[in-house]
Amino acid sequence: LTSKKLINSVDGCVDEALCGLVRASGGLSLLKGHRVLLRSDPENLRGKVALLSGGGSGHEPAHGELGFFGFGKTTPSPTGASGVLLIVKNYTGDRLNFGLAAEQARNHGVAVDMVIVAEDCAFDQPSKAGRRGLCGTIFVHKLAGALAEEGSSLDQIVSKVTEVLKGVGSLGVSLSPCSVPGCRPSFDLPPGDMELGLGIHGEPGIKRSKVASADEVVKTMIDHMTNPDSQSHLPLKSGDSVVVCVNNLGALSCLEIAVVTKAAIVCLEGRGVVVARAMSGSFMTSLEMAGVSLTLMRANQETLRLFDAKTSAPAWPNLSSVCVSGRNYVTEPQAASARPQDDAHSEGPLSPVMRGALERVCSTLLEKQEELNALDRAAGDGDCGNTHAEAAKAIQEWLQDHVVPGDPGQLLSVLAGLVQEKMGGSSGALYSLFLTAAAGHVTEGQSNAAAWAGAMHAGTQAMRRYGGAEPGDRTMVTASGAEATRDLAARAGRASYIAAERVTLPDPGAVAVAAILGAVLESLEKQK
Repeated sequence: LTSKKLINSVDGCVDEALCGLVRASGGLSLLKGHRVLLRSDPENLRGKVALLSGGGSGHEPAHGELGFFGFGKTTPSPTGASGVLLIVKNYTGDRLNFGLAAEQARNHGVAVDMVIVAEDCAFDQPSKAGRRGLCGTIFVHKLAGALAEEGSSLDQIVSKVTEVLKGVGSLGVSLSPCSVPGCRPSFDLPPGDMELGLGIHGEPGIKRSKVASADEVVKTMIDHMTNPDSQSHLPLKSGDSVVVCVNNLGALSCLEIAVVTKAAIVCLEGRGVVVARAMSGSFMTSLEMAGVSLTLMRANQETLRLFDAKTSAPAWPNLSSVCVSGRNYVTEPQAASARPQDDAHSEGPLSPVMRGALERVCSTLLEKQEELNALDRAAGDGDCGNTHAEAAKAIQEWLQDHVVPGDPGQLLSVLAGLVQEKMGGSSGALYSLFLTAAAGHVTEGQSNAAAWAGAMHAGTQAMRRYGGAEPGDRTMVTASGAEATRDLAARAGRASYIAAERVTLPDPGAVAVAAILGAVLESLEKQK
């Protein structure tokens, strides 16, 4: 089966995508009748080297948004450029087409040269075709562009980037194939498997294995890239300085890319390598492939100067020029008065009763984790059980190391801080609001039924005031009738955005609160 694509037609999607790129960027224009993007300020190229790059579609934002370059026939430049540099990835089709363009340009008297990017580290023994060109190409775009902007000659640019390319290496890993619009996936990859060393055109890699943690995958990638037994390896030793690019091949979430970025930096630093710069995001993609590539570039101060040069390329990130390694990236919180949970508490007559109730609440929430997740999947992100379980575990850990204060108000304040810090999400904020508002209404000397009723009312009012929910709105506020919430229309919370006919199960928040109250009641009855 062909994959779903949000396009108008297979035949027209490339032209429409190019038009969309140009319409969204004031720095680009489209060469009429061709699939070629140009800088919209050609007059600024006079006397400078013009750079051309390109390839097939599906690798966006390369090559248009990252290079301001188009793929096509070169002709004598009306802008008075001093020469033309072709930046070519090492694929047969790319070399043939760019080679043809170069020969045609020379026949018209254009000074033209070509840099072929071949930095793939996948194959221990590359074939006659050589190493493939991958995301390292964007480093060449950036450095060559900075040199051209400074007025360097064509020969100077070629010499510089050719030398830099000796210290560039890339490797990709994928959790899924990609598919060209209107076609089947490029290869089959069973669930739970990943492919190491694949190319950017959907071709399979060199090795399959089970999906591992991000740290393990990154270590495997860097080990392979720097293995001296491989003819394609990138020589890298302790003390070297590098720029690292974590490139989303298309469908990984930003969260996953950030995790991989952290893993790459830590792994490199663990080898004694200085990470001078780090960039992460989508730069050279393979349509909707769920995967990532790592590109490393050894860098001296001159390379970093060119890398840091400002550019108006739409997809180039706004990077800091501060060295990644060695930077203090953690800010300590300002000193503040001790929070209630940090104070020393003294036990009282109610301490054993409240400890028993808390222990029963925690065990109940852990037992109901999957049930709450299942209910939440109907109208949310399916993590209601997980967030309640996190709160339960945090309370259990606290109980192991602390006495339960005899003052109920102090205990509620402690619990408010715990759930605010450990639970997260809307639920954490709501529970913390409830507990904080309730804490001031019960003390060791005032903990009768009327006081607890007042505390419950104050807590509920705080939730309603800031959360906007009322009883009957199908939220945790309707805990007293949790089962009945299956028949209520959601008027607040995330479920309010879901069509009513699709929300037919009880509200998970209400079920959780009902379970908490039931656990408290059960504990109190046993302790009579």
